[in-house]
Amino acid sequence: MKRLTLSATFLLAVTIIISSFKINFPTHVLPLATHFSDTILFPGEKHFTNVQQLTYGGDNAEAYFSFDGKWIIFQRTNPKEGIMCDEMFIGKVPVNGEKFEPKLISNGKGRTTCGAFLKDGKHVVYASTHLGADTCPPVPDRKKYGNKYIWPLYNSYDIFQADLNGKIVKQLTKSKGYDAEATISPDGKKMLYTSTKDGDIDLYIMDLKTGKEKRVTNLLGYDGGAWFSPNGKKIIWRASRPKTDAEIKEYNELLAENLVAPTNMEVYIANADGSNVKQVTNFGNANWAPAYMPDNKRIIFASNHQSKRGFPFNLFIINEDGSGLEKISAEKSFDAFPMFSPNGKKIIFCSNRNNGGTRDTNIFMADWVEQ
Repeated sequence: MKRLTLSATFLLAVTIIISSFKINFPTHVLPLATHFSDTILFPGEKHFTNVQQLTYGGDNAEAYFSFDGKWIIFQRTNPKEGIMCDEMFIGKVPVNGEKFEPKLISNGKGRTTCGAFLKDGKHVVYASTHLGADTCPPVPDRKKYGNKYIWPLYNSYDIFQADLNGKIVKQLTKSKGYDAEATISPDGKKMLYTSTKDGDIDLYIMDLKTGKEKRVTNLLGYDGGAWFSPNGKKIIWRASRPKTDAEIKEYNELLAENLVAPTNMEVYIANADGSNVKQVTNFGNANWAPAYMPDNKRIIFASNHQSKRGFPFNLFIINEDGSGLEKISAEKSFDAFPMFSPNGKKIIFCSNRNNGGTRDTNIFMADWVEQ
C-alpha cells in the first residue's frame, strides 16, 4: 500500500488532511515533517539500537528485505535527481561500515510502487503504470472533491516480475483495474495483492507457477497493504469499512472514478485462505502498514490514533487479540512501513527524522531489542 510525489498539489492536500481528525495515509503517501531536533534515535525508543540511516534526501519508503536479508527493495521520488514520481530501487544491506548504494531497477517510465523480492533471490515484483504512459500519471484534482484527501487507483497499474538487472521477464496481472501492493508468501509460491478487477478494492492470492488465483476479501471497502505471517499461516492487512449511508455513497462514487478516500483504516487478520477474519484494532484514524512480528503472534503497525489532530504517526506493537498495545517510536513526526528482517534481528522503517527540517523521508535500519 502501500507514493505520491511531494508536488505543490500534494503539499496542499497534506495541509488539509493533517488538519482533520480522521485522516488516512495509504502506503503511497508521506506527510510533511515538523520541526524537531535532528537525530536518528529518540529517547524512549528502547527497542532500537545501532540505528543506521540508509538514504539521504527525497521521498524514500516501503523498504523491504529480500528472503536472505542481504538486500532491500524500496521506492524513491526525488525531483532534484530527476525522479519525478516513484521508481523502484534495490540495494545491498550495508555491513561493517559499508556505504548503502542503491541502484534503479525499474525502467524509469511511469510510476512504480510496492516492490518485493522473490524467494529465488534473483527476481523482484513491483507494480508499474508504464504500459499506460511513459510519464508520471496525473494526481487527482482534490478541489473537485472538497479538498478531501483522495488516493488514485490508476487503472494502468499492473504487477511485473523483473530480474536484478531491471529486465522485465513477466507480466503477472493484466486486468483493466488497479493491480498493485504485491507481497510474497514465505514459501515463495504465492503472491498476495490488491485489485479492483471485480468492482471493489479487494485482496487476491495468486499461485505464481500456475497463475490461478483466489479473491480473499469481499466486504465493501478498501483492503490493501497485505502481508503473510512469517510462518505463512495467516495474512494481515489494513482496511476501511464505510458504514453509514453517506460513507457508502461517497465510497462508491469515488470508486467509480478510480479513486478512494478512506475515512478510517484498521488492522485485520485472517487465515491464509481468507477465512476467520478478525479486526485487531479499533482506534479510529489511520492504523496501517501492519506486519506480523517474528513470533507470528504480535503485530507491528503505524498509527496516528493518539493524536487528536491526526499527526504525528508512530510505530506500535499489539497482540492479535488487540491487547498489549505498546508505542515503540517516540519522535514527533512520521514513522511507518516497519518490517523485520527474515531472521528477526533487524527492523527497517521509514521516517521524517533527521531531515534537517525538510520534507525528506528516509529509510532507517536498526537492531531490534526485545524487552
